[in-house]
Amino acid sequence: MDNALEHPDRNEIRIEAVLHALADPVRLTIVRALATSDTGIACGALELDVSKSTRTHHIRTLRQAGVVHVRPEGTSRISTLRRDDLDALYPGLLDGVLAAER
Repeated sequence: MDNALEHPDRNEIRIEAVLHALADPVRLTIVRALATSDTGIACGALELDVSKSTRTHHIRTLRQAGVVHVRPEGTSRISTLRRDDLDALYPGLLDGVLAAER
């Protein structure tokens, strides 16, 4: 069985989807946490004040928008920020979003 999740290719990432994904405070918190990690973070290890199903929804939204990459690792799913793709497509976007005051 293939556990790989679908991710948009770089050329399929659309600014509208990225901005929508980044507009939610919970998803922005996830992106800020991932920006500090080179190896990624297990979805369950993210400190969020939401239910497991809501956390899954937010990670899925970020993945489908092309903001994060999620890979299975054992019983966990590790999320990493797709900084290279986003920086190539929308230079300065992530830096600006991450630098903005909370």
